[in-house]
Amino acid sequence: MIQETLSQKINHIADLIRQTQHTVAFTGAGISTESGIPDFRSPDSGLWRNVDPMTVASIFGFKRDPKAFYDWVAPLTRTTINAAPNPSHIALAEMEQRGHLDGIITQNIDMLHTRAGSKTVFELHGHMREATCINCFKVYDGKPILEKFLEDSKVPTCETCNGVLKPNVILFGEQLPVREFQGAQDAARKCDLMIIIGSSLEVEPAGELPRLAYRTGAKLVIVNLEPTSADKLAEVVIHARAAEILPAIVRQLETN
Repeated sequence: MIQETLSQKINHIADLIRQTQHTVAFTGAGISTESGIPDFRSPDSGLWRNVDPMTVASIFGFKRDPKAFYDWVAPLTRTTINAAPNPSHIALAEMEQRGHLDGIITQNIDMLHTRAGSKTVFELHGHMREATCINCFKVYDGKPILEKFLEDSKVPTCETCNGVLKPNVILFGEQLPVREFQGAQDAARKCDLMIIIGSSLEVEPAGELPRLAYRTGAKLVIVNLEPTSADKLAEVVIHARAAEILPAIVRQLETN
């Protein structure tokens, strides 16, 4: 079997996008590392390095010791607030604007897809744009809450009932947001092409969505630095930086 060159693979992906009616992107932490946001598993910079996820990032741990969660998430929060969309996010937004992409399913909480201009985004693991009181469920704008914590290191509390405020991110032990997950499942079933970008596909149930798309007839494209368990199912696999590959796909789409 003759192996495609990188240029041929990019052309192949552009052809697949042109030939299909419903293309959906599925993104993980790897798409945002170019924006300075660390992933969760890399040995040098991963967010799970030297911590017990069940202690700092589970709903049970949060309720027992919210300060441990806030202290752990503070560096990520500061980075996320200051981060800007990178060429990968911008390329996906351009694809949507030009009618080549129906939407994005993301595991990321950094909100960079919406900052880049993408309109249809299913944020499976939540986001930081809001925080909710775990006692009375009053919802707050997330940015000032988090910025205040970064200034004074005090766990934010509700002005109404003094309950602890929790960013609207999904912690271990919590179910995925029903509306977002159902929307993502519907998009996975409807699409005839799914482009998987920067995800190890190891986190369930989100990681099952590309396989759902495949089982219902969609072709898969994978752009990820490392091999994934779905590589063998994919029509095209590129192990390279998404910030280089996605803009190249957009340029190829513009040629015809």
